[in-house]
Amino acid sequence: MSWQAYVDTNLVGSGKISKAAIIGLAGGVWASSPGYTLSADEQKAIVNSFNNPDEARAHGFRLASQKFLTLRADERSIYGKKAADGAILVKTKQAVLVAEYAGPIQAPEATPVVESLADYLIGVGY
Repeated sequence: MSWQAYVDTNLVGSGKISKAAIIGLAGGVWASSPGYTLSADEQKAIVNSFNNPDEARAHGFRLASQKFLTLRADERSIYGKKAADGAILVKTKQAVLVAEYAGPIQAPEATPVVESLADYLIGVGY
């Protein structure tokens, strides 16, 4: 399966995720939803957030120029909120899954979609 297919089918195709991207830990966007652009600075900050979760908790994070308040951050997952919308960032061995959901979808509906894809990718070495 291509990286774009993971975004289109497994994440956005679930009906729970509105926008998504997969970024490499070494840099670069592997795949993304049409029109969903994460700047180079945002990509770097996302990857660095997993090395310093306290920073993410203290200052939040940005996705496509939108600021999110961090609800939870650890070395695997970072969850954020912006009004009725939210974001889920999950680190695998080689990449970070970046997913946004829009109200009325809630975190308990969207989170398992992203976390389970991350578990699968980790299991196959990515």
